[in-house]
Amino acid sequence: MLFKSKDSIGLDIGSSYLKVVQLKEKKGAYSLELFDMLPLPPELIVEGSIIDSLRLVEALKELIKKARIKTKNAAIGIAGHASVIIRRISVPEMTEEELSESIKFEAEQYVPFDVEDVNIDFQILGPKEEAGQMDVMLVAVKKDIVNEYVSVVKEAGLNPIVVDVNAFAVSNMYEVNYGISPDRNIALVNVGASTINLNVLKGGSSVFTRDSAIGTDLLTEALQKEFNISYENAERLKKGEPVEGISPETVAPVMASASEDILDEIIRSVEYFKSATFHEDVHEIVLSGGGAMIKNFPMLLAEKAGSEVIVAEPFKNIAIPKKFDITYIEETAPMAAVAMGLALRKIEDR
Repeated sequence: MLFKSKDSIGLDIGSSYLKVVQLKEKKGAYSLELFDMLPLPPELIVEGSIIDSLRLVEALKELIKKARIKTKNAAIGIAGHASVIIRRISVPEMTEEELSESIKFEAEQYVPFDVEDVNIDFQILGPKEEAGQMDVMLVAVKKDIVNEYVSVVKEAGLNPIVVDVNAFAVSNMYEVNYGISPDRNIALVNVGASTINLNVLKGGSSVFTRDSAIGTDLLTEALQKEFNISYENAERLKKGEPVEGISPETVAPVMASASEDILDEIIRSVEYFKSATFHEDVHEIVLSGGGAMIKNFPMLLAEKAGSEVIVAEPFKNIAIPKKFDITYIEETAPMAAVAMGLALRKIEDR
């Protein structure tokens, strides 16, 4: 009753870019209403925490103006290994109402903070093989982190209606564009500037998630150090753009060396799922985020993982009106995965 409009945007507040997507739904199909991005200066957001809220608010206002955002309602996402805890847990079978009352007690075993300092949510996944037990996805996010993001979004003049977790937003994007694979384990790997979100789907349900505090900033830092150049020029080199006085031949080995650490982190998470958790293979890796756009990165990941790797197409099943620059959308689409997933959220969502 508080909302005049059901329209909302998906707003991905990353550490190097702001990304926004707005969709229009008609008879179960979606068309693209709005898509835009804005680069952020370094150090505004570090390891998921907002360091300079004033400059971030100004950047959000600039994006609102640049993208001509009309709606105030925004679904936002949060990531970060230090502030977001996601666990698949086993509890005695009970109703959703009963679990709502006991979830704090259940969460105390898995959350390394005082449960009073976190926002807790859950999703019942279904019964386990053992009689009287059921699987539950538990999510706990530090309240101060949620409050930081909500405050900044409000300061910029927007109304945060949903706070989601980035790993789950990517799974929304995947389901709309690729459907559900009942018999395959699909690893959704979103490589951002400072975080990797990994979410393994089995039959459309999330069975394993992990956030790592590492990302493509490693490449930027390595390029800055090697060639003694500015952050901006290092970002250009990372994207394959030319920078005066630096040959592509000298860039390639620096990129390859720095990529190894990111690849190793992804493989560690995949191997952990395969060995320690489910003793099952990952059949396919769907790569999104800025990492998906780094030259040869998908190929190198496929070689190391021994799995098929595809680069995510967040707008694969989305009708794109002629007013959009289709070349720009195709070039930048992997970076829109989280914003796209957030744009699918509704005001009435839980």
